[in-house]
Amino acid sequence: MHISDGVLPGSVCIVSAAAAVAIAAASLKKTDTAEIPKVAVMTAAFFVASLIHVKIGPTSSHLVLNGLLGAVLGIAAFPSILAALVFQAIMFQHGGITTLGVNALTMGIPALISGLIFRYRSSTGTAVRGVRAFISGFIAVMLSAAGVALYLLSAGKEFYSTAKLVMYMNIPIAIIEGIATVFIVSFLMKVKPDLLSIRKS
Repeated sequence: MHISDGVLPGSVCIVSAAAAVAIAAASLKKTDTAEIPKVAVMTAAFFVASLIHVKIGPTSSHLVLNGLLGAVLGIAAFPSILAALVFQAIMFQHGGITTLGVNALTMGIPALISGLIFRYRSSTGTAVRGVRAFISGFIAVMLSAAGVALYLLSAGKEFYSTAKLVMYMNIPIAIIEGIATVFIVSFLMKVKPDLLSIRKS
């Protein structure tokens, strides 16, 4: 799900970086400092999960967990993802430095959307919460894949086949993430429901 350096035009990378910094700053402004330890733990989980990846041309596919981050962190999911991407790019050359903004947008915005889906009337019953958890995990990956595909298409027609491959290859990953999100949310509701900022039903 990471786009490497040198694939996209410089103008696209610059605009995307500016947008990512603006969203991260706005998100941090609305994040309670008491939430920082929770953000740190989820950032570490995202960092580790997306290090295990399969190369697909100029991009890669892997477990993302951005839907789970959205469900657990809400608005703080975006800066959490951006921080993890910075460390991945610097420490492991995973993704790229010039495409940090691009990768943050393709994974961070779907996380925010998934958080809204999960937290909408989140005090409802277990079954409904499970459905929302699955949708959050599934849609976050598919929206991220769609974002990567659109960026690749903006780089030229030579990336058309790669863009299609990104969409197809991430369907099974999205299903796995949806199921994983259901189990993790269910576990958290039993042992630490306050992590999700919702009440037990």
